[in-house]
Amino acid sequence: MILNYKAIIKISGILIVILACLMLPSLLVSHIYGESDASNAFLASVIPMLVVGSIIIFTVKADFRHLKIRDGFAIVALCWTLSSLLGSFPFIISGYIPNFFDAFFETVSGFTTTGSSILTDIELLPKGLLFWRSFTHWIGGMGILVLTIALLPMLGLNGQRIVRAETTGPIFGKLTPKISESSKILYLIYFGMTILEILLLLPGDMSLYDAMINTFGSVGTGGFSNYNSSIAHYDNAYYEVVIAVFMLLAGTNFTLYYFALKSRWKDFFSDSELRLYLLIVTASMLLIALNLRFSGSYDTMGESVRFSFFQSASIITTTGYVTADFDLWPAFSKMVLFILMFIGGCSSSTGGGIKVIRILLLFKLLKRGIGIRLHPRAVISIKVNERPIPSDTLSGVVNFVFLYMGIFFVGTLLLSLENFDLITTASAVAACLGNIGPGFNLVGPVLNYSIFSDWSKFMLSLFMLAGRLELFTIILLFTRQFWNPDK
Repeated sequence: MILNYKAIIKISGILIVILACLMLPSLLVSHIYGESDASNAFLASVIPMLVVGSIIIFTVKADFRHLKIRDGFAIVALCWTLSSLLGSFPFIISGYIPNFFDAFFETVSGFTTTGSSILTDIELLPKGLLFWRSFTHWIGGMGILVLTIALLPMLGLNGQRIVRAETTGPIFGKLTPKISESSKILYLIYFGMTILEILLLLPGDMSLYDAMINTFGSVGTGGFSNYNSSIAHYDNAYYEVVIAVFMLLAGTNFTLYYFALKSRWKDFFSDSELRLYLLIVTASMLLIALNLRFSGSYDTMGESVRFSFFQSASIITTTGYVTADFDLWPAFSKMVLFILMFIGGCSSSTGGGIKVIRILLLFKLLKRGIGIRLHPRAVISIKVNERPIPSDTLSGVVNFVFLYMGIFFVGTLLLSLENFDLITTASAVAACLGNIGPGFNLVGPVLNYSIFSDWSKFMLSLFMLAGRLELFTIILLFTRQFWNPDK
């Protein structure tokens, strides 16, 4: 047997039930606001999911003790795709997004925390559907399967197979001996961060509903807003600072917060990836602010810093919230943002992109290459946080970056069949693959992805899933070796 099919099916059933339960808050919101169409759509989605999921759970007998690596990859790919399909039901059933490809694109964009949208007028949707749309960010931010493992300790023994296939970044480490306990710790940190941001956003004119929507989008680094103009709707510097700070916090390696809770401050502040992350954010903010000010885009340096700080934080964390139409900014500022799209957040964060740790390792590889050219007999090891990095990890980083850029170029080539301009095409692929959301030109911050055909939307949806699952999880499913029982 190639795969542990019974375990895969049973875990899928468990996930279906959990996903149905996660729709209940959106059903409650629809009921509170008297939205019968949305309420009926959620009921029509939840009830069948509970029935089907329960049947699978109680009829399928599975052994979770012998999950293999390929089982983990299959489970993660299947469950993320299944969640996106089932999560689109409320949009389709309610009739607000009747086209399957549109609904699937919107839901994939939510769960993968991309934030790309096909909606031309977001504010027409009922509050319950908008709540679900943003809540998918929160669910997908930490990981759908990580949530499942945290809630179900029976999967803890071999949960590492699943978590490793879903975790972002080249280096994976457990916080505790049991994966289920590590998952719970991460979710407690995630939940605490969520509550704190909601409380900080409540002072002023922001309602609890809006505070929750904006928090889901920022701690999940997703970027879905309930307003067409995104965070610019509020035109409030305080809200912008709070949201920007939490975007940056969510783009940081969550393992560091565990170190902070354990008062391991040396491990926290000496982390090489965190230092480079903050350096990139600071440098980008200053470069864009100076460019905006001296190009005359804004009247004061204060305004330039305000908008550059928010947008730099939003793009590098792959959130995609906007406070200004950066597509109107000077070419230099847009180029800096475009570079940030590829860099992304830190490993083991809710952000997408290539990840800062890989950028750090690439620079170290380059430095070693130069050193070896100068001193051919030198033995130069590469270390991060005073720990040597194994050669297979370094090889994996190079392979990942090569594959990432390869998919970007192939995707741009395929999307160019739509015959839109190069900037629109390339930025759309970069934004979806990096789970960012807005691109430039026709997919800029004040526009959307409705211009593309159903086939292109489906292709971009696959890019979003591939980007969220670190490419290899999806790519492996299309290789002959994965399905070969002898390997």
